[in-house]
Amino acid sequence: MTESHTHPTGHSVIHAYLRTLDGSPGVYRMLDAQARVLYVGKARNLKARVSSYARARGHTPRIARMISETASMMFLTTSTETEALLLEQNLIKQLKPKFNVLLRDDKSFPNILVTKAHDFPMIKKHRGAKREKGSYYGPFASAGAVNRTLAQLQRVFQLRNCSDSMFETRTRPCLQYQIKRCTAPCVGYISKEEYRAQVRDAERYLSGKSTGIQEKLAAQMQAASEAMEFERAAALRDRIKALTQVQTAQGINPRSVDEADVIALHLEKSQACVQVFFIRAGQNWGNRDFYPRVGADVEEAEVLEAFIGQFYDNKEPPRQLILSHPIENDDLMQAALSEKLGRKVMLLVPQKGEKAELIDSALRNARESLARKMAETATQGKLLGGLAEAFGLDAPPQRIEVYDNSHIQGSFAVGAMIVAGPDGFMKNHYRKFNIKGENLTPGDDFGMMKEVLTRRFKRLLKEDPGREEGQWPDLLLIDGGAGQVSAVAQIMQELGVADIPMVGVAKGLDRDQGKEEFHRAGRPVMALRHNDPVLYFIQRLRDEAHRFAIGTHRAKRAKAVGATPLDDVPGVGAARKRALLAHFGSAKAVSRAALADLKAVDGVSDALAQKIYDHFHETG
Repeated sequence: MTESHTHPTGHSVIHAYLRTLDGSPGVYRMLDAQARVLYVGKARNLKARVSSYARARGHTPRIARMISETASMMFLTTSTETEALLLEQNLIKQLKPKFNVLLRDDKSFPNILVTKAHDFPMIKKHRGAKREKGSYYGPFASAGAVNRTLAQLQRVFQLRNCSDSMFETRTRPCLQYQIKRCTAPCVGYISKEEYRAQVRDAERYLSGKSTGIQEKLAAQMQAASEAMEFERAAALRDRIKALTQVQTAQGINPRSVDEADVIALHLEKSQACVQVFFIRAGQNWGNRDFYPRVGADVEEAEVLEAFIGQFYDNKEPPRQLILSHPIENDDLMQAALSEKLGRKVMLLVPQKGEKAELIDSALRNARESLARKMAETATQGKLLGGLAEAFGLDAPPQRIEVYDNSHIQGSFAVGAMIVAGPDGFMKNHYRKFNIKGENLTPGDDFGMMKEVLTRRFKRLLKEDPGREEGQWPDLLLIDGGAGQVSAVAQIMQELGVADIPMVGVAKGLDRDQGKEEFHRAGRPVMALRHNDPVLYFIQRLRDEAHRFAIGTHRAKRAKAVGATPLDDVPGVGAARKRALLAHFGSAKAVSRAALADLKAVDGVSDALAQKIYDHFHETG
């Protein structure tokens, strides 16, 4: 294998490609001597764009550095410029080249789903692929924004939020009915028609048509009052009051903007914050800030274009994007997003009026968020430096992994890993591990830790053996004292990763917070000063790991508690489970039923009845 420094790099390398190119649109990649992608770009005319890089002068410092590191290039021609733009942003997200603007946090956003596969539809939060039958409303900026809206909707429209299986098995109303959040369709307190009317009203509200609803409720209240049905009139009055509160609690409620994302960018000292407000059905459905990775000399137009391309790569765009700055290829972006949505998408940079006010508000948010983030980053940098000093590390750690376990006497055991770095907690890197060890005795913390770390490092060794992707930790923090540390050190030795620093955090003698002791393999136990900021930082890391482990454990336990023995029968889905429970009253009764009784259930074929019977009875 040739040494990397023998590879020529720079303008001359780029110049050599000009012979092979024509004026087609397409996407190009610049690679370094190790064939790592440095930059992905698109061009209306590949030859013209590449010839601009072949020039020796006239580049910004960032582009000049990129050219000097380029050892080879790759090209993909496309039939249209729009196709090139979409391909470019897709490749940037996949390859994460170091000279591109990169959107780092790209989670999906929650929606509200009104289900349609049931006589009495439910209303619930939904995240991910829209496979379930029903009407989706969103996106909302956060789980908090959805939960707030759902709570308000339940006060006004009183739709159920229980699961279908719970709905089928109820014999009396639940607490939601008592506190006037549901009309108890599960026990027949409301007719199908009346409930459907409530669902229609909720959907009209979510579509921004709420004025008629208030008038309708007022008329119903008047009628109930005249008929001397005072309890019903009072309930309707409470719903009108709740609806009024919902409308005033929305904050920014634009008058002239029905559906848009308001996107504002603030750039400062090579850092960027993009603030996005989601406006749907004339209502503000929350806002979210993003911190894309940017270079030292990028312009607003480049950052905003990259953000929009990557942001909508896996999301449906609204009819309008209201922007704080113009972008480089607004015509291409508009065409690409319109194609994606199947109807026209407009990109606007407003100068006056209500849209400009919305941008001002989003810009103010972006400015303040970035100032807070920069202050936090500075503090975090000092803390990481202090951590390196305290534990004798070569450099401030860029990735700390903290491990914790959670179980109740060994049942529902889960391991949890949280990650922290220069930007604070890296929540999209958190991992949970369902403990699978068959031969673990209940509460065997050593065994659990061994399983978690073995799985973690085996995966790392497989996915990134060269430790180049930034996925490898610079420091491990584990819960435990000398025994736990020596056990973990042995595991790491066996896996060939003993060079990663590892510290066990244990409570001191009186198990009092603030008296933590730190254990490292082959070194004496140590402690930090009681008021040392680094000690508080470690406590925060440990608390976060514990919080995440407990939450994961509770979710696993709740899932198991809500499970029924019917879940494990092959061929029994939600509909047949409902039919069986409705027929026999409980899963236990199903498990004891005779074969002939199982065959009598609607929708259960003879073959399935035999399968269910065999599942619960050992036949041999």
